[in-house]
Amino acid sequence: MRNYGQHNALLCGIRLARYDVTVTIDDDLQHPPEELPKLLAGLETADVVYGRPETEQHGVARDLASRLTKLSLRAAMGTKNATDVSALRVFKTRVREAFADYHGSYVSIDPMLAWGTHRFSAVTVRHQPRPRGRSNYTWRRLALHALNLITTFSSWPLQIASLVGFGFTLFGLATLAYVLGRYVLRGAQLFALGIIGEYLARVHSHSLARPPFTVRESVGPDPD
Repeated sequence: MRNYGQHNALLCGIRLARYDVTVTIDDDLQHPPEELPKLLAGLETADVVYGRPETEQHGVARDLASRLTKLSLRAAMGTKNATDVSALRVFKTRVREAFADYHGSYVSIDPMLAWGTHRFSAVTVRHQPRPRGRSNYTWRRLALHALNLITTFSSWPLQIASLVGFGFTLFGLATLAYVLGRYVLRGAQLFALGIIGEYLARVHSHSLARPPFTVRESVGPDPD
């Protein structure tokens, strides 16, 4: 009915797929269809196989954004193969059963595939320059995609927030203990100084050589 986005369109196609193997490929033909047999051969030992480009045909900023997205995918998928993710993928159609009941508005196919299997693989394929037009995935969109991946398909940000909160709590307790310790130590020092001062006062009193008593008059024989 309208443009819901690439991954939403992929989900629609995946749910309507009728064969044992599903293939996804971008229409810009940067991934040559002739490379598909390599990926299909990989399904003998894996459930999902990605086409890993030999070299990326993008600019520096786009490459950095792509790496950020793949790091986010790694957190969302929980597998080291996330760094090999690409739009060129083949997988056994039965994997879609893991997300058959998913009806969220935000869709990312790769974390959803990870719900059904951890048997991922990748093969190296050619990556050609885009024959015409420009990609809709700008640096900003890729960064937003990475943020959505982390917050939608991973509890990692919450865990980080919990660890940060716990860390600052420990820091606060340590600071409180340090401050209280300083005040207690200072109080003990003042108390000790007070005792020393009392002794000094007594020494000062003795140094004055004041008699311990005086007699006003004597009654009776002179002791001499």
